[in-house]
Amino acid sequence: MSKPIASASRTREILTTYELRARKSYGQNFLIDVSVVARTADASHCEGAVIEIGPGIGSLTEQLALRSRHVRSYEVDERLLPVLEEELREYDNIEIILQDFLNCDLEVTVKKLEARYGTVSVCANLPYYVTTPILFKLFEGPEAVQYITVMIQKEVADRFSAEPGSSEYSALSVESQVLYRVKKLFTVPRTAFSPSPNVDSAVIQFERRPGIVADREFFELIRASFHQRRKTLYNNLKEYTGSSDMAETLIRESGFEAGVRAQELSPDEFVRLYQTKKRIEG
Repeated sequence: MSKPIASASRTREILTTYELRARKSYGQNFLIDVSVVARTADASHCEGAVIEIGPGIGSLTEQLALRSRHVRSYEVDERLLPVLEEELREYDNIEIILQDFLNCDLEVTVKKLEARYGTVSVCANLPYYVTTPILFKLFEGPEAVQYITVMIQKEVADRFSAEPGSSEYSALSVESQVLYRVKKLFTVPRTAFSPSPNVDSAVIQFERRPGIVADREFFELIRASFHQRRKTLYNNLKEYTGSSDMAETLIRESGFEAGVRAQELSPDEFVRLYQTKKRIEG
């Protein structure tokens, strides 16, 4: 049996064979540590179907295929299609989609995968430059995705467990903590990648909280509240609603101080703000 794709020697061989170089524009850094990839796949709850974003040359894809019934992997770099098709040819449970994940219909995709394979999870080594939009899309996605396990920049991972008032606390913190149980699994040194990025990474997992439903309007409200961090919540809400009266009413009827800033509110207080808005609008 050939060495895993994630081994340093196999990665070098593949890159040389196909005359490939990592594209900075796609945030590509190829994993060259088998233990890191295996640990990530092991923790991902990928027994049924698993969605992967950005397979690269297939390091994580291969490990997911060994553990799941079906892997649906989204790739935007057309150069990598022949690489993936050749290097993963022995696996008949991998589906490579040449499409930007941000443009896919996640509701339809998850519904089909769930019907056929029972469970749907997400596991990916996310490109740094699109980490936030990808996670926002997943957070807005169907509840059927119970587990999201991703390798991301360590500093970004720290934001998910950040507490109100800290410099790391953001819209991302609120969204994740309202909807998920968040657990940082382990840190990944920059030496686990080729080329090595300038920062370390971390594998973090989101487990969906049962019965928590949040629609697009809820997420828009959170993001609008953090739109300009130096501004008060009132000023951000005034811009979002287009009405100073509405912004003032929302803050007062939610029980907040007039000069409060978004980073001072807890996730539960943001839920209260949203419920107040829904009640006022009828």
